[in-house]
Amino acid sequence: MATASRSPAPRPLTPVSRVLRLCLHALLFGLLALAAGRAVTDSAPEAGWVVAACAVLAAVYAGGVLAPSVHRSPRAGAVWLAGLGAAWAGLLAVSPDGLWIAFPLYFLELHLLRLRWGIAAVAVTACAAIGGFLAHAQSGAVSPGAFLGPLLGGAVAVATVLGYQALYRESERRRELIEELIATRAELAAAERNAGILAERERLAREIHDTLAQGLSSIQLLLRAAERSLAEAAAPAPDAPDSPQWPNPDSSNPYGPDAARPDPGGLADSRAAALAHIAQAREAAQENLAEARRFVRALTPPDLEHGSLAAALERLCTAAPGPRVRFCLSGAPRVLPTPYEVALLRIAQSALANVVRHARADRAEITLTFMDASVTLDVVDDGTGFDPSSAPSGEGGFGLPAMRSRAETLGGLFTVESAPGQGTAVAVTLPLPLEAT
Repeated sequence: MATASRSPAPRPLTPVSRVLRLCLHALLFGLLALAAGRAVTDSAPEAGWVVAACAVLAAVYAGGVLAPSVHRSPRAGAVWLAGLGAAWAGLLAVSPDGLWIAFPLYFLELHLLRLRWGIAAVAVTACAAIGGFLAHAQSGAVSPGAFLGPLLGGAVAVATVLGYQALYRESERRRELIEELIATRAELAAAERNAGILAERERLAREIHDTLAQGLSSIQLLLRAAERSLAEAAAPAPDAPDSPQWPNPDSSNPYGPDAARPDPGGLADSRAAALAHIAQAREAAQENLAEARRFVRALTPPDLEHGSLAAALERLCTAAPGPRVRFCLSGAPRVLPTPYEVALLRIAQSALANVVRHARADRAEITLTFMDASVTLDVVDDGTGFDPSSAPSGEGGFGLPAMRSRAETLGGLFTVESAPGQGTAVAVTLPLPLEAT
């Protein structure tokens, strides 16, 4: 079912438009009052008809001003103008002063009618004004002003309305441009906000991958090693008798009454190894808890709060499970900005976690080198190696790409050299900022 189209609601009047409309009302009512007053004061024979014609014209004008349909419908506006024209013709027939009403009628016609029809109505109104004046003029009293006045008034009205319409169109274009700029600014602000959210998510993902995820992986490896040690401790010795009374001190010793009973499976050593693994797992859990609290407070990593980057890397090598990890410092250490230290520490943690989990290496080495205009971090291991061109992205896509992203964010260079069976070397080089050189 088709719905009836509704005409758009008129735009609220601006202060300038409201003032111009009030001035037009005042002009028309003032001219009517002047025409009626002159007829009364001059005691003209048609004074009553003049006053009546002025009252009718004022009533028709006021009715159109108060009628909302006149401003919304072009047809209603045209009907109102026809009524005004008829009332004005009646006034013009009884008084030559009705000529003055032509000037406000020009503006009404140009405002309510289309431009071409408005100009035609102005021309007709000007001719009617000239004809009315000639009808009341005495013989020989006609001057060029009787023709020029209405024509010049119409020309001024047309020029004024055209200039106002041009200014109005320009103001509308500016208003639309301002609205577009405001909408574009809002879109840019939303895009920047979304970009900030995505960047923060990526940063948190890298932080979680390089800290909590790697720490939990270390805890898993340590607990698995403790589980194996406890399983070895619980396994019976192969030469021990199956009799449950054999461990009883009162039972007979199959190895002789004075022979020492064997320690099945190295029970003490296995328990000590399990306790050591559990202690390391507990320390790793405490460190990850500190990292989680740091995320909440957005603070510097705990390893960097109370020491230098070199000390943090050395502690990282000491606490690493699995292969023997050595730390080397080359060059004169410098104080680096916090983002540089955080990036280098996170890259070292991620690279070392890959060594522990995937490389099956016996030895690894982390080297921090300070040069004149750059700082370099190298992580080398003697593990199984891999093909960098076909390397997976890591769990969730935050392995090597995350390390590369950290380096490139600070304008650095990230490289990986590896081959199957020949170990792996990860290197990152960051240019030193001016305040650190």
